[in-house]
Amino acid sequence: MNETTQSKRQRASKALAEFMKLESAGGVLLLITAIMALIIANSPLNELYKGLIDTPVSVQIGNLIIAKPLLLWINDGLMAIFFFLIGLEIKREVLDGQLSNRANIVLPGLGAIGGMLVPAAIYFMFNRGDQVAIDGWAIPVATDIAFALALLSVFGSRVPVGLKVFLLTLAILDDLAAIVIIAIFYSGDLSFTALGTGAAALAVAVTMNLLGIVRTSMYLLVGIVLWVAVLKSGVHATLAGVLLAFCIPMRSKEGTSPLRLLEHNLHGTVAYIILPIFAFANAGLNLIGVGWSDISHPVTLGIIFGLLFGKPIGIMFFAGGAAALGIVKLPEGVTLKQILGVSFACGIGFTMSLFIAGLAFEHSGGEYYTGDKLGILIASILSALAALFVLHKALPSLADKKESHEQDASV
Repeated sequence: MNETTQSKRQRASKALAEFMKLESAGGVLLLITAIMALIIANSPLNELYKGLIDTPVSVQIGNLIIAKPLLLWINDGLMAIFFFLIGLEIKREVLDGQLSNRANIVLPGLGAIGGMLVPAAIYFMFNRGDQVAIDGWAIPVATDIAFALALLSVFGSRVPVGLKVFLLTLAILDDLAAIVIIAIFYSGDLSFTALGTGAAALAVAVTMNLLGIVRTSMYLLVGIVLWVAVLKSGVHATLAGVLLAFCIPMRSKEGTSPLRLLEHNLHGTVAYIILPIFAFANAGLNLIGVGWSDISHPVTLGIIFGLLFGKPIGIMFFAGGAAALGIVKLPEGVTLKQILGVSFACGIGFTMSLFIAGLAFEHSGGEYYTGDKLGILIASILSALAALFVLHKALPSLADKKESHEQDASV
């Protein structure tokens, strides 16, 4: 093994460890803020909560006016930073991480495909007769990487590295697919003037990259123009974050990595501030008056069955089936039962599912807001419990791991 390859693997391993640590802690904080939102939404403070997220906020520069309620500033503005970070992670993984090795992509790639197709098909089956509800078909295709990794971290050293990499890669591919879905299916009426402005801003960012400009502050200034243009264009504004991320240079002539530095600086902000704020603003479902008719609604059932059953069935059929047939190899130390446990963890759709639900039903007058949030919460809780149960049975105990290490050492 040459020095370059070895150092590359060491960097990837270190990045994976840091990512897992941040995402796991962020998942715990997400859970706390989501519970807080639920408690407040079902207390006498509910009107105050609704008033807060509906507070109108306006920014005006000359004839340019952006006026939105606070909730949409969070979902369109702060979440653009979240998607910017996702874009940075995807670019890094493709150029210098797990996605740079084709052998590491095949198994989680198959899982990601199955984990999207089957949940979408299940949701479609429940809602095929409702032209408005059918817009929510993408809600159960998403995986909340923070919650999934937080759940996996509960088992500590019992989790094989290969299983962590499988989950991380699958979740990243899930995010990439979600970005494409949002761009294609959840864009509004297009403004070609705004699109032209956005294309010009993107061209500037690409040119800066080609010229070797590495000062990230210049890219962020262009990114503000790009975000406003995309916001006004009818394409969802969060996509500006992804496009800008792909323009950030991976390496400078001095050997430093502007992309890695920016990703490192943003990760804590996104994990500990932006996503908890999003969870608090979007998870506040008032359960007073919610009855069986809400739980048995096709939208609610489509989401529950899509996430709770569609995810594991799709992942196991595509990835597990390919491994069982010998088409691909399981990572070292990983079993099909462990893949099943991770497949249930992928049914925790929380953040991305709530985000897509907002896009899917934002023009429906709030008709399905109770059903979609209720379905996401129920499915995410049940998926987490199922994942904990299966992984507890499938992962080796600490005593077994110790005995295995001792045998390896003796050999």
